[in-house]
Amino acid sequence: MAKKNSKLKIIPLGGLGEVGKNITVIEYDDDIVVIDCGLIFPEDEMLGIDMVIPDITYLLKNREKVRAIVLTHGHEDHIGALPYVLKKINVPIYGTKLTLGLVENKFKEHNMNNVKLNIIKPNDNINLGCFNIEFIKTAHSIPDSVALAIHTPIGTVVHTGDFKIDYTPINNNMIDLHKFAEIGSRGVLALLADSTNVERPGYTMSEKTVGATFNDIFLMADQRIIVATFASNIHRIQQIVNSAVLFGRKVVVSGRSMVNVINVALELGYLNIPDGTLIDINDMNNFPYNEIVVITTGSQGEPMSALSRMAYSEHRKLELVPGDLVIISATPIPGNEKTVSRVINQLMEKGANVIYESLADVHVSGHACQEELKLIHTLVNPKYFIPVHGEYRHLKRHAQLAEELGMDKENIFIAQNGSVIEFTPDSAHFGPSVTSGNILVDGLGIGDVGNIVLRDRKHLSEDGLIVVVVTISKQDGTVIAGPDIISRGFVYVRESEDLMEESRAVVKEVLDECVKNHITDWATLKSNIRDGLRGFIYEKIKRNPMILPIIMEV
Repeated sequence: MAKKNSKLKIIPLGGLGEVGKNITVIEYDDDIVVIDCGLIFPEDEMLGIDMVIPDITYLLKNREKVRAIVLTHGHEDHIGALPYVLKKINVPIYGTKLTLGLVENKFKEHNMNNVKLNIIKPNDNINLGCFNIEFIKTAHSIPDSVALAIHTPIGTVVHTGDFKIDYTPINNNMIDLHKFAEIGSRGVLALLADSTNVERPGYTMSEKTVGATFNDIFLMADQRIIVATFASNIHRIQQIVNSAVLFGRKVVVSGRSMVNVINVALELGYLNIPDGTLIDINDMNNFPYNEIVVITTGSQGEPMSALSRMAYSEHRKLELVPGDLVIISATPIPGNEKTVSRVINQLMEKGANVIYESLADVHVSGHACQEELKLIHTLVNPKYFIPVHGEYRHLKRHAQLAEELGMDKENIFIAQNGSVIEFTPDSAHFGPSVTSGNILVDGLGIGDVGNIVLRDRKHLSEDGLIVVVVTISKQDGTVIAGPDIISRGFVYVRESEDLMEESRAVVKEVLDECVKNHITDWATLKSNIRDGLRGFIYEKIKRNPMILPIIMEV
């Protein structure tokens, strides 16, 4: 029973205005349930950063309210931040068998063994505080994905997770449209729906079309076949294996994440590979090249991935030979187009034949296009709508789609990370925002690299560094040794001796001026050196290196 004046709050902490880092908070009185906990990969200007995770300050402030984290599926942008978040706030995790199998793998890598994992199945119901959560089977580019119907004291909230509507799915992995309709008929307060593909009209093609394309390609191929795809796309891997078996080829797996995911999927029964088909990469040379299929990571051109290492002859166990057929069974994630293009060119230079998405139907999306989204909106028939999972243009287009279907504009909320949407039984509005943002992970450091460090890295990467070393007397502040100038990434010293000599003279002049004016505190000395040298260098060669004065006293 709803308490008087209690509000239901929906708070996206990630996944809005970006593709990735999905995490949403559902709160009512003293209960919080968190949906997903993902990461996003760094943008180009985040120099040296390994990954980006959501800022969970709000959850830490309300840690005693958090009942659980509920997962929709096992992609990195929905589970990748769990090891980092659970070190700060250890709560039970709920997810399907494959999702938790992949999560468990992560926890092993992080030496975490005290997390409570609870396996659920589609159609299960669980109670978490005042919430009752119903799991709905969906189709996506990874098996075992679910949508959530969260029954709260003031109404039902439906969260689709990532989904598509595939009428001919692999392994009969059919989306449960009946359940969406049934929940819709009972009345739905709010819908949160995946916006990734909302700009595309029509329907997303069935995963089975890729299998048919693989069969056509394998039929004509008389050389080794190398297929790069997302490690998590188990249905795609199954279809590659099926084609390999059909044409009498052995399967080799390359790439750490690919090996990990295939092992988990085999162990849990989500992949079916006939005995004798899978062979070790070390045994590959015992078979003719035209009897081999290699399944590998690197479909996004990642520099350290197996496919990139093959392209640049850096793979320890696999050397490309002219005539090898490489199939890139993925589409470049926005921002990765250049790296993918670079790898394709390099593969072709090595003499490989390359087939990618624009040449054949070797990839289909895992996300719903407009007609599928319209169907879900119509079945669920919500009172309010919050588009999620997408950049601002996707959220905006999804809001327009809901309007086209007859929803009142006042009932659609285009939110940002940190927005709070408050619901009562008969109203909804934005409340005061909460803390949200990016926490940068660099090696073992979590959050210790911020904007200032990134700004310094950018400065160093573009302009280089000059270190000025000078030794001064403790008694009277006069220069005893130096100034010596060390340059890194600024100019090649041996060819710029005149410039170095003049720079030394400038620093010496600045120090003499300081002695004359009885300036002895280090901060002012350093500041004066920096200003004097910066002005001289900019005037001379129009560059702005980072200048680092080091002063020693004797």
